[in-house]
Amino acid sequence: MTIVTTERLSLRPLLPADAEDYAAMRFHPDVARWLPPAPGQVQEGDFVAAAHAAIERFAVSWQERRYAPWGVFRGGRLIGHAGLNFIEQFDGVEVLWSLHPEAQGQGYATEAARAALAYGFETLELDYIFAITLEENRASRAVMERIGLTYRKRVDYKGFTDIVWYDVDRATYAERMPSAAR
Repeated sequence: MTIVTTERLSLRPLLPADAEDYAAMRFHPDVARWLPPAPGQVQEGDFVAAAHAAIERFAVSWQERRYAPWGVFRGGRLIGHAGLNFIEQFDGVEVLWSLHPEAQGQGYATEAARAALAYGFETLELDYIFAITLEENRASRAVMERIGLTYRKRVDYKGFTDIVWYDVDRATYAERMPSAAR
């Protein structure tokens, strides 16, 4: 199991026992509004089942690719998810994060996203990582800029036409993040 710790957070793969807490974060209205719909139809009350399905998909990705979103924990409590995700439509690896509203605005997203980028570039030796969000999601766009990503273009994704794309390659990441392994 790949576990990463930062100054204030612990990032580890989500387990089936995390499903209820994950559902409470992932399907909170203030979080879900920024995320594409979960695969399949999530009926009211089926959020825990959808969380279990996501955790299973993440486990497969960990086995096949050596990355997936981690659960983000602060003081042993699940406050969000962050990590890397392969997006087939773009044939590439995305860095992502979402936090429960109670954990937002405290720098945790930036801290977790930086750890995910470091893992992608330094451990997995990926050449390129991108991030996408809705154009009006100013908080996520600010995180993208703080972690060294640059705005490149607009794209369509899962029915959304107002998606902005930021990215960084490994060489640029190493230049922007002096502590990064080269």
